[in-house]
Amino acid sequence: MLRHRLERSLKKTARTFVNLLPIIIGMLLLTSLAVVVFPEQISAGLFGGNDALDALIGASVGSVAAGHPLASYLLGGELLKGGVSLIAVTALIVSWVTVGIVQLPAEALMLGLRFAIYRNVIGFFTAIVIAFLCVHTLRLIG
Repeated sequence: MLRHRLERSLKKTARTFVNLLPIIIGMLLLTSLAVVVFPEQISAGLFGGNDALDALIGASVGSVAAGHPLASYLLGGELLKGGVSLIAVTALIVSWVTVGIVQLPAEALMLGLRFAIYRNVIGFFTAIVIAFLCVHTLRLIG
C-alpha cells in the first residue's frame, strides 16, 4: 500500500517537473539576458538623481532582472561606485530578490495567477518603501 502511494507520488512529481522544465529554462534565459543588458543601460544614464524616480527605476529593473541575492549585492556595489544613488540601489536589490516578473509564468502555474500577480505587485511597492525607509534611517543615524 505504502509502496504504491510512493510510486504514484514520484510519477506525479516527475510529470510536474517535466511540464515545468520549458518554463524554467525560459526563465533562466530571460534572466541571463536582462543581467547582460542592464549594465549597458546604466552607462546610458538610466538614473537621474531624483529619489522617487530613481527608486521606481531601480525597483523596475530589479523586478525584471531577478536573480541570486549574491549577484544583486555585487551589482549594487558597482552601481554605488558608478554614482547611482543609494535609494535606487536599495530598491533594485530588494526587488531583485523579492519580485520576479521573469518567473511569473512558473509561479502562476504552481501557485495560481492571482496569487502570483498580487505577490509581485505587493513586493514591488514594498521594495520602494523599504528603499526610502533604509536610506532615511541611515541619514537619521548618521
